[in-house]
Amino acid sequence: MSSTNNTLCPSDNQAVIDQSGFWSSDGIDWDAHKIGWLIAGVCAIVTLLLTAINVTFHCRNYTNPGEQRQILRILYMPAVYAIISFFSYRYFRSYTYYDFIETAYESVTLSAFLLLLIEYVAATATGHVVDNAIVRKDKSSLPMPFCCWRYRPTKAYFMYTVKWSVLQYVILRPALSIAGIVCEHYGVLCESGPWSFKTAHAYISVIDGVSITIALYGLLVFYGLTKEELKGRKPLAKFLSIKLIVMFTFYQSLVFDALEGRVIHETQYWTETNIADGLNALAICIEMVIFSAFMMYAYSWKEYTKVKGATRHGAWRALWDSINYSDFAHEIAGSIKFFIDYARGKPGTHGPRIPVTDEMGKATKMDFGQAFGLHPRPDTRGSSNGYASSTSSQMQMQAQRVNTGLSAPRAGAPG
Repeated sequence: MSSTNNTLCPSDNQAVIDQSGFWSSDGIDWDAHKIGWLIAGVCAIVTLLLTAINVTFHCRNYTNPGEQRQILRILYMPAVYAIISFFSYRYFRSYTYYDFIETAYESVTLSAFLLLLIEYVAATATGHVVDNAIVRKDKSSLPMPFCCWRYRPTKAYFMYTVKWSVLQYVILRPALSIAGIVCEHYGVLCESGPWSFKTAHAYISVIDGVSITIALYGLLVFYGLTKEELKGRKPLAKFLSIKLIVMFTFYQSLVFDALEGRVIHETQYWTETNIADGLNALAICIEMVIFSAFMMYAYSWKEYTKVKGATRHGAWRALWDSINYSDFAHEIAGSIKFFIDYARGKPGTHGPRIPVTDEMGKATKMDFGQAFGLHPRPDTRGSSNGYASSTSSQMQMQAQRVNTGLSAPRAGAPG
């Protein structure tokens, strides 16, 4: 980690480096650092094993790619956090670099969770009247603190706004992590110095705070709108398994930072910042054991083992889908296109979702899944709406990507 002579950016590390390893010729010297090293390593291994078990069963029962590709991405979260936290504890002088990599995956998890909820809700409308998932929704108040404003979910732009509110984080958070790593390398991040807008850390923190707040608020709006359709899918447990990880890692870092110079004091090899970072990393390793076990309940593979007539795709296909983020790119590109059309005042972007004509010539509307790019739109022959016809081919491509997971009604799915 780079140091700087600027008093605004003090070095996080002591000049003296501990040259001892975990093992020595005289055995293990069980000081506090090595005890923490052992605990962090054991917890990381346990988390990795629990995650591997859950992921393996999902891969062996990969019957609904549309849902399970998102579930696999979420299941990786505790393992990613535990492994990176172990290395950030072990190589504490480079803690900041590991921390930026760790938080970047948080954005992937939140975006995958939103797309998973969309899959769940879209599945409830399959085989019924095309717009049943949303057309029955009335004008509602936004959650706190904007409850004085009301929204109408039947507006076309509303659906894209909710989706974009979360997907913007998957763009900004990795970009902020890259910027932070570069700034840390050149000694201008100043994470341990006093809070000042003369430092890069202040700007990165503010932008990140605003971005994740918007993402979490978008998820709350979406859940409030569709909670009836999500019954039976344990949405609260699924959300808490992610949200609590975010909250614990964020607030406990604030607590350890506040203890610097009060309870936490520097040693020969560790600065106060090193100790605070190490305690935070150790706590994350321990917590991820709990969260990986909780995710086995919240994201159980058992609901995918008894789907009659479903095709079981191979485990390699499942793993590839989980790390292939082309669906994120499709969703982001589709949203950007919509807002460009909206700004240009293109027909169909300001009013209700677009009326089109089905194969029988009957007027209908886009359904919930189509508004999110999950379903192909009904045949638009005879429709005078330019926006509907201009994006129909894109929707068909996205429908192929989702596969048959949304094409057939789920056994027992509510209508």
